[in-house]
Amino acid sequence: MPAIRHASKRKAPPAGFSDIEDSLLVFANKMKDAENAPTTAAPKHQALWPIFQVSHQRSRYVWELYKQEKISKQLYEWLCKNGYADAMLIAKWKKDSYAKLCCLRCIQTKETNFNSTCICRVPKANLKEDQEVEFRLPMSSSPTTLFAAPAITATTVLLT
Repeated sequence: MPAIRHASKRKAPPAGFSDIEDSLLVFANKMKDAENAPTTAAPKHQALWPIFQVSHQRSRYVWELYKQEKISKQLYEWLCKNGYADAMLIAKWKKDSYAKLCCLRCIQTKETNFNSTCICRVPKANLKEDQEVEFRLPMSSSPTTLFAAPAITATTVLLT
């Protein structure tokens, strides 16, 4: 039987966490709203898009703060370890040509009908003119100010 974890034995957050805690609470509230939102008659995979969107924005927020050296490496690693950011998604963002990846499902070929990747991975030059593409997430969700949480925007983008 696994050992029981007690809240009193967890490590306290590193210095600087209190500066971004309010923004992370905003993301936590958005995540609760997305999880509790009633599902419509949309397909099952579309019902999860708002959850992926909030997860992406929260991870992008943490990654941008770390990349701009506004939080310490110790705090960044603590946030990833404690589930405030998706470490696997951030690892892909560090690689070339994956900087705008919206979620890890976009590169998994097993979940598509034709063993291909998501439409967001197709270069703009290969798409037809005036083709409307619905992404799961907004592609630019970097924070505009030091510790401000980015707002959720519309998810339909016209690529030309």
